[in-house]
Amino acid sequence: MESAHDLLIALARRYSFGDVGALSGAVLPDESRAVLVAAVCEFGQRLLTLDAEDFASELDAPVIPADLRRRARACHMPQTPKERPRGALDSLRPAYSLLLEVIKVRWDQRELSAMMAAVHITSEYLPLLAFEEALGHSGDPARWPEGLQAPGSRFGVIGEKECDHTRSEQSATQRSLRVASEPAEGWRAYFDRQHSQVAGAMAVCVAKCRTPCTAMDWVPDKETLSTRCRTALAFADTPLVRLRHAAPVGHGFGVPSPEEVLEAWRRSRAVLDKNGVGHQVTKNDGFPLEGLPSLVSAIAGTDVRPAGLLADVSEHVVSLLT
Repeated sequence: MESAHDLLIALARRYSFGDVGALSGAVLPDESRAVLVAAVCEFGQRLLTLDAEDFASELDAPVIPADLRRRARACHMPQTPKERPRGALDSLRPAYSLLLEVIKVRWDQRELSAMMAAVHITSEYLPLLAFEEALGHSGDPARWPEGLQAPGSRFGVIGEKECDHTRSEQSATQRSLRVASEPAEGWRAYFDRQHSQVAGAMAVCVAKCRTPCTAMDWVPDKETLSTRCRTALAFADTPLVRLRHAAPVGHGFGVPSPEEVLEAWRRSRAVLDKNGVGHQVTKNDGFPLEGLPSLVSAIAGTDVRPAGLLADVSEHVVSLLT
C-alpha cells in the first residue's frame, strides 16, 4: 500500500464507511470531493448499521445515485401511518436481502457482535416475511385484513384466556389494530417496542394455537403458512439466536468467537431440519452461515439472497476516490 489514498480505497472495499468518511477530509486535496465521499459513506454506514428509520433521508438526493437511493428506500421503515411509499411495509424481501448482506459483511470483518445483532433482527420479523404472500404486504398495520377481527376472533383481545398469546402479545396485537390512526409519535413507538411481538403472535395464530379462533380463517393456504411460521418460530429459538442472549449481563457483553458461532449454527441447522421448509437450511449455498439464505427463501416462499447494495455503495465510493 503506497499512500493514505490507497488506504482509503482499501477501507472502502472492506465496507469501512465510517473510517473512510472520517478520514476523507484529511486525505483528499479536493474539499468538495471529500465532502461528497463523506456523504456517500454516511449513507453506506446507515445501511451497514441497519438504521432503517433513515434509509429514505431527503438529504441523500443530491449526492447518492438514484438507483442506490431507490434500493435503500425499499428497506425503509415508514415513520408515519400515511407515509408513501411504504418501503419495508410493502415487502420485507429487500430488507431481508440487506440483512443477509450485512451478516456476510460483518462475518468477513469479524464484527461478530454486530453480526449477531443482525441475526437477531432476522429472527424477529421472519413470521411477517412468511405472511407476506398471504397478506399482500409485510404486516402493515394500516392494511390489516378485516378477517383479523371477524366474528369469533380473539386477535387483540386482552385477557382472553383461550388465546395462546401472552399478555404482552395481546397488548401488542390490540395496539396494532388501532396504531394506524395514532399520531406519528405513537406509530414510531409501536414499531420500536411492539411490532416484533405482533410478528411472533401472528405466527402463533397459524402454527401453535391450541384453540384456534376465526382470526386466520382468511388465509388461503393455512397449512403451507403454518409450516413456514413454525420454522420461523423455531429459528428464533435456535442455539445461534440464543448466543446473543447468553451474556451474563445483557446483550453484547460476551461476544462469541467465530468457532462458537459456527458450532451454534451447526446445531441450529439440525434443530431446523424438521420439515420441508426447515430442510432447506441444510443446503450449502456458499454463505458464511451455510444454508441461511436458503432457509430465509423457503420461509418467504420466494428467492431471497444477499442484496449487493453495500457492495454497490462500496464500488461507488471507490469510484469517487479514483
